Amino acid sequence: MISPEFWRGKRVLLTGHTGFKGAWASLLISRLGAHVTGYSLPPETSPSLFTLTRGANAVQESHMADLLDQRSLTDAMQNAAPEIVIHMAAQSLVRRSYRNPVQTFAVNVMGTAHVLEAIRATPQVKAAVIVTSDKVYDLAREASPRNESDPLGGHDPYSASKAAAEILAQSWRHSFFRESPGSYRPGIATARSGNVIGGGDWSQDRIVTDIVSALLTGQQVELRYPESVRPWLHVLDTLTGYLTLAEHLYDIGTAFADAWNFGPLPGEEMRVRDLVELFASEWGANCGWRLATEPQPPEAPQLRLDPSRAVSRLAWRPSLSQAAAVRETAAWYRAFLAKEGDATFLCHAAIERHLARLDQFLPANV
Repeated sequence: MISPEFWRGKRVLLTGHTGFKGAWASLLISRLGAHVTGYSLPPETSPSLFTLTRGANAVQESHMADLLDQRSLTDAMQNAAPEIVIHMAAQSLVRRSYRNPVQTFAVNVMGTAHVLEAIRATPQVKAAVIVTSDKVYDLAREASPRNESDPLGGHDPYSASKAAAEILAQSWRHSFFRESPGSYRPGIATARSGNVIGGGDWSQDRIVTDIVSALLTGQQVELRYPESVRPWLHVLDTLTGYLTLAEHLYDIGTAFADAWNFGPLPGEEMRVRDLVELFASEWGANCGWRLATEPQPPEAPQLRLDPSRAVSRLAWRPSLSQAAAVRETAAWYRAFLAKEGDATFLCHAAIERHLARLDQFLPANV
């Protein structure tokens, strides 16, 4: 798990710092004492967690620029001289990828190439985590938990673009970051996380956003695939996985320069409809749900991740069960909308609770 002592004083470049996960990452990494430089387009949503938490104050430098501007990205990275790079910026919405497939591939594939090229031009970098997705796997073994050695695939443009980013990162690792056979510097790894939930996500086509909107308007939640199973994970558990991986890459790059799954522990399963019902129950209301009547792009009915490698080798595991993650998320929105605290206060309080849980954590194998 993460070591606050490790992060104190480290220089970190974080792409996508204005997004939902990026805003949480900025707050968490800054809380650990690191010097954070952010690189991202301006926030897409209004409200946005980045704006509400005054995210520009959580990073020491904030560059509002495009991943596709390679010169700007390289200049920002060289000026920041980071020791660790965490690349989270992406076009991350499946349905948008059907509407804008070329842009999705440009951002997720060429944007990743630009990050890796900027790393090549910045000798201070010792470790980099390239965030992809749980959706990079081939759907042939639909019901089985995916492990890191399973074949990559992607039937929709988003999934395919992230699978391509995986192959690209592997190519750069072997082509440009290999010191000798089996030895890599800097350590470059990819992170495949389950579906992330947490307070402060207002992105379109996200289940939590839809639930909160329905609860506030007294309407039912429209679900495309209510029986679908997804590997739900609280945002702070996901970020802890990324940071733990970065620590191992920094200290022992060669052994950890690979792909890693971060998801709920085996035996935990939650359908989309279960999440809606639990969230509404925690809220103290029953919004109900209805099946979408319009034709929908196809999605995998069952998506499960096998995180046993991260559990055994990184000593990582979720601090919250899926049900607890849903309750924590619902409580955040309810407190925010009831003005029990602003977004900054609620996020900092959640981070302190999370760090306290990690202090009590005893590593165990799956």
